[in-house]
Amino acid sequence: MLNSKDVENMVRAGLKHLKAYTPVDPAEVLSGRAEVPAGQTAKLDGNENPYGCSPRVQKALAEFRDYNRYPDPDQRKVRRALAKYTLMQADSIVAGAGSDDLIDIILRLFIEPGDKVINCPPTFGMYPFCTAIAGGETVKVPRKADFSLDLPAIKKAADTKTKVIFVASPNNPSGNQASEAEIRELLALDLIVIVDEAYVEFSGNSLIQLVPQFANLIVLRTFSKWAGIAGLRAGYGVCPTNIVPYLMKIKQPYNINMAAYVAILESLADLDYLQKTVNAMVRERDVLYTGLREFTWLKPYPSVANFILCAVQGRGAKEVYLSLQKKGIFIRYFETPELKDYIRISVGRPEDTARVIAALRDM
Repeated sequence: MLNSKDVENMVRAGLKHLKAYTPVDPAEVLSGRAEVPAGQTAKLDGNENPYGCSPRVQKALAEFRDYNRYPDPDQRKVRRALAKYTLMQADSIVAGAGSDDLIDIILRLFIEPGDKVINCPPTFGMYPFCTAIAGGETVKVPRKADFSLDLPAIKKAADTKTKVIFVASPNNPSGNQASEAEIRELLALDLIVIVDEAYVEFSGNSLIQLVPQFANLIVLRTFSKWAGIAGLRAGYGVCPTNIVPYLMKIKQPYNINMAAYVAILESLADLDYLQKTVNAMVRERDVLYTGLREFTWLKPYPSVANFILCAVQGRGAKEVYLSLQKKGIFIRYFETPELKDYIRISVGRPEDTARVIAALRDM
């Protein structure tokens, strides 16, 4: 009979030493680390929409009666609604449980052991994480000092084993956007170019219209940020139409749960409301950026997303992170070589911005 060690030895070798992705903790966990009551905390670490979802979503979820049924595995209504929203063809769209789900599915479709994926850190940590799970090798091509893409280095790194490159635009955590010219240069390489537009609703500058023109371009989107339904996990990819049947075949049959299905449809039916919350966050982003520039020991970077990255100068970034945490203000601190001296602050409500600035002044 197998013992526990025998079973452990059966674990794939490539996964035994995989470094887990570091997600943000939920509010109830974070509140236990603060020295203020739970109701007085400001959660500014997950780039979530502080205004929440559309009231139509809340009402529809409360009134829905078919949670005992499986959702449509072919995502017909959702894909048609997304086609109308994006002005793309429905047969070029695949929905998933957040864009994370699509990242995993796409890599499982294309990557075999030994294949390479170019990653441009600092950026979203799911790219190398999902690459490792798929058995691929991540090739790091660091961004320049201003967090722009190093195109000559990318071209040099791409070889015959390289299949995919990820470009987050706007980039998380730096908040800057890749230009269309840069993406077109990458598309000229023999690579599948995945442009992750998780924050595009805050920038208003999408490259999704290029998908029908290029056989090697995939654009990912999510409802987690702008639509305020991060907890329901809803995202989608716009892909070349000949690739979609493969993705639909290998995804989990019901990868969008029924609640997310309802929430997507109702969100897309209430765009005026959601645009108001997006506009409020864009305005508050500018207020937060101006406030952060007040401090000589902080260097905030301009952002077109719903967060601001700051270099901490003359003191420890972790010290700032822990100090704010004690006051019930939760921001993101990254313990990575590229971001050792940086913090990222999500855009919240005006009262959240005021608390952050006041707390930083106290330091």
